[in-house]
Amino acid sequence: MGEGQGALGRGEAPEGVPVPPGARVRILRGFYEGLEVPVDRDWLVVGRGRGADLVLAEPTISRTHAAIGFEDGEGFFVQDLGSTNGTLVNGGRHKRVGLGDGDEIQMGRLRLRVALPS
Repeated sequence: MGEGQGALGRGEAPEGVPVPPGARVRILRGFYEGLEVPVDRDWLVVGRGRGADLVLAEPTISRTHAAIGFEDGEGFFVQDLGSTNGTLVNGGRHKRVGLGDGDEIQMGRLRLRVALPS
C-alpha cells in the first residue's frame, strides 16, 4: 500500500476535506427501502461488512462495495472498491464517476438515489 493510502485504496484523496452540508442518499429498493443517510464526510464506505461506514445486510453487495466521496474541485463521486457485482450509476458500470443530484447508484439489488445540495 502506498504512503498516505488507506486500507481501502483511497489513494490521493486528502484527509478532512469539508463536505457541503445537505448531501444524502436514499435507498429506493431492497430491505432498507426508505432509509435516508447523510453524506457528511469525504469518504463513506457502503458494504455489508463491519469495516464499512454504512453497513447494510444485503447479500448481493460486497463487504466494502463502494465509497461515496467528496473532493474539492471535483465534487461528489462514487467509487467501486473492487466489488464482485460492480457499481452502476444511472445504468452504466463505473469504477469511479462524478455524481449529480438525482443520480441513481445500483450495488447488487440495492438501489440508491443521491440528493445533493444546490
